[in-house]
Amino acid sequence: MGPLRAASAARALRRVARKERVQNQRRFFKTGPGQYGEGDYFLGATMPEIREVARCHRDLDLSEIRKLIISKYHEDRMLGFVILNLQYHRAKKDEERRQAIYQFYVKHRTCANNWDLVDVTAPGILGAWMWDHAKDRKRLHEWVKSKNLWERRLSILCTLAFIRRGHFDDTIRIAEKLLQDEHDLIHKATGWMMRECGKKDVAILRSFLSRHATEMPRTMLRYSIERLSPAERARWMAR
Repeated sequence: MGPLRAASAARALRRVARKERVQNQRRFFKTGPGQYGEGDYFLGATMPEIREVARCHRDLDLSEIRKLIISKYHEDRMLGFVILNLQYHRAKKDEERRQAIYQFYVKHRTCANNWDLVDVTAPGILGAWMWDHAKDRKRLHEWVKSKNLWERRLSILCTLAFIRRGHFDDTIRIAEKLLQDEHDLIHKATGWMMRECGKKDVAILRSFLSRHATEMPRTMLRYSIERLSPAERARWMAR
């Protein structure tokens, strides 16, 4: 049996895809003119189906994974990034391999060009690496200033790996830089990460809100306070 190929993984994905799902996917991921996913293509595969194909092709070389993540099809790209995520977590004791995967992701980060591609894989690879290698976190503070929507989302989503370990400083610093961001997807992501901070330490969330609630976009604020009591949510929203 020869080495696994991207073409084999792509064929497996197409065997489970259903064309009747495509139109709904196009609407869900906002692929119309001027929308954030404009021009994206879909096969009609679900996330559980993608994960199953990924498990069967988890030993693809990086050169083969690249063929997937540069595909015009959304699910091919997700498949490639999910395989990358599986490989990163299997390489727990292989620092050199983890570094190679991290650097590969950084190099090809613009292929993660929709919110689900970022959210599913960035915290577990980029965020996980940066937790262990704090010097690399400077990239997040560079990406937060990017004109590219997905790089800005990467910058805040990667900090989920830090939040889970009780570290909030980077999240707060990046969130403060995104207060004036104009895109709804950034408002949602930032609010989500502040909510995650609050789940770990509600005092951290309240401190952030006391400083910034009046300037936060309403969507960001609503996402941030979602797990607070109805009475407290009403107080913050009334500011």
